[in-house]
Amino acid sequence: MPKTRRILITSALPYANGHIHLGHLVEYIQTDIFARFQRLCGNQAIYLCADDTHGTAIMIRAQTENRTEQELIASMRDAHLADFEGFQITFDHYGSTNSVENRSLCNHVWQSLRKQDFVAQREVSQLFDTKAGIFLADRFVRGGCPRCQATDQYGDSCEVCGATYSPAELTKPISTISGTAPEIRKAEHLFVILEKLRPFLKTWTQESGALNSKISNYLAGHFLSEPLRDWDISRPAPYFGFEIPDAPGHYWYVWFDAPIGYIATTEQWAKKNGGSFADWWCSEDKNHPRAEIHHFIGKDITYFHTLFWPAMLQIAGMNLPTKVRVHGFLTVNGQKMSKSRGTFLLARSYLDHLNPAALRYYYATKLSGGIDDIDLNLEEFTTKVNTDLIGKFINLASRTARWLKETGLSPTYPDDGGLFAQAAADGESIASAYESCDFARAMRLIMQAADRANQYVDNEQPWKLAKQGPQEQQRLQDVATVSLNLFRQLVVYLTPVLPKLADDVAKLVGDPITDWQQSQTPLENLPVSTFRPLMNRIESTQIDALLAASTNTLSTSQGDTVTETSHTTGTEPGEPIQDSAEALESDPLAETCTIDDFSKVDLRVARVIHAEEVPEARKLLKLTVSLGGDDRRTIFAGIKKFHQPEDLCGRLVVIVANLAPRQMKFGLSEGMAVAASGAGAEGVYLLSPDSGALPGMRIG
Repeated sequence: MPKTRRILITSALPYANGHIHLGHLVEYIQTDIFARFQRLCGNQAIYLCADDTHGTAIMIRAQTENRTEQELIASMRDAHLADFEGFQITFDHYGSTNSVENRSLCNHVWQSLRKQDFVAQREVSQLFDTKAGIFLADRFVRGGCPRCQATDQYGDSCEVCGATYSPAELTKPISTISGTAPEIRKAEHLFVILEKLRPFLKTWTQESGALNSKISNYLAGHFLSEPLRDWDISRPAPYFGFEIPDAPGHYWYVWFDAPIGYIATTEQWAKKNGGSFADWWCSEDKNHPRAEIHHFIGKDITYFHTLFWPAMLQIAGMNLPTKVRVHGFLTVNGQKMSKSRGTFLLARSYLDHLNPAALRYYYATKLSGGIDDIDLNLEEFTTKVNTDLIGKFINLASRTARWLKETGLSPTYPDDGGLFAQAAADGESIASAYESCDFARAMRLIMQAADRANQYVDNEQPWKLAKQGPQEQQRLQDVATVSLNLFRQLVVYLTPVLPKLADDVAKLVGDPITDWQQSQTPLENLPVSTFRPLMNRIESTQIDALLAASTNTLSTSQGDTVTETSHTTGTEPGEPIQDSAEALESDPLAETCTIDDFSKVDLRVARVIHAEEVPEARKLLKLTVSLGGDDRRTIFAGIKKFHQPEDLCGRLVVIVANLAPRQMKFGLSEGMAVAASGAGAEGVYLLSPDSGALPGMRIG
């Protein structure tokens, strides 16, 4: 019997300056599903989170609203917790970075940095808003990226090229507080010297197994291949946060105390349960075996969690993360969340109009454990929920449970042709998918089992048995018993995703779901309660009401900007979209073809499993792609100038799979990667399928 695992699970801390929106919920739902699965498997899984409460944004908003920072963060805490509860997201403890425990632990980490000579102090040039009278935090400055020259970027990092920098390096900076051009003033700052830890960070990021290979490759190519810059860790007054004890007038930057909030929240939870944070973050003794630490974060804060954070833990002598699980952003209907389009959707607006279980399931079908963005296509959302959850899953119970109210389940489980055993055997694959956070794969396996169960009901036609009198009552009971057991087996598998529904089903059959192994044994000889509807279909009027409510709420809300947060999912465009006609004019459409002509081209989804340069070729990269299973193809693609090999590994692309092989100087090319380009274009753009697509799927 394997030992029970001790797993500490965290989500990035939501910033206390704004309400929870559907972009945030990608992470919190994902993390909650993972934690619930681990508990269902018998592991000690502790899910901890807290509000991130410090920084200039909180200070400015509190002043604007004429209340204290403490009053502001208290009200936002209540709002956050209400939203999380509404979406059935359950924390073992929910803390705050503005706590006694966090202040103490910040000082502990700081003293470790001081003692080991990792702190430097020097004068720096910093942007100062002369109208507001404050030095500007990173997220209160926008301007041009000093590396790629992209405009309208934040003061600490570029959303286009991923570069990090100081606000003073921006071109044409503007204060988002006053709208004026700030001036440069000098101030003393404290820095953490990261370069001394580059050998450690290089080893940890590349060899520990804590990171997705894409993230490891990104860090190696963009940061660890050259000396690391010192990390500016302090901010001068005025600033809402913890004053540094040995540096009066200086405050720890919010990104110093926010991740330490993970440990402080652990300490608060541990105190209530007779322990200490050290049992989870420092322990190696036999009474407290080393705990796993799993962080779930958005890809925009990868830098902080994969370089700064492990460096701080290493210096402080604490355990490093077992996994840093990075996810992508949320788009709505294929575009960034937008206030003007009414698709900047708040959690509360959703809860006012739709069942949270529907969104939990939809997100689960999209989350593959990778870092690709996921899209909330509202039409697909409606169809998938109505087809899968209602039409396939809930319908299994609604079609048959009513015939068991008088008789209960059969005394012994009837012959079902091996259906229960087949779904029980699927349990290992479903569990493996949950473990790797490939929830999309788990949902596909579950719905395949639902399809088999529905086929059984269609074949047996219990509604006809019910009309044939007493002679068929035993057969009717047996068919309904099989159907309800197959349904309940799927409920066990879906419990991490649909916890409330699992509780409702437990009332139906009188057997609470508490263990993953309950999926392996059918129920027999139990009473069955009156069946009541478990979920309702989504109607288009509900979607319309949600969009209307979101537009109205956002047009009148105050102070709900998404700043200094780890979950920014998009910005509002200033003008309606009007694409240029240049590309089409320079490359007119080809002659009309027939559907027969088009059907000759077999377009397939493929995954790049290896990419390398062709040294003697100016334009070519050599790609090894998988179409699923053992089908591998070599493709030479003329994209060398625009794509780095390490960025392609693991990526889904579209290929022409039935193109006749072509012998080239460098080898045999067995297909063509599909890309967009044209006159006036700055690059060649590989086409990628939507998240959830699998290698081998046909396009068309």
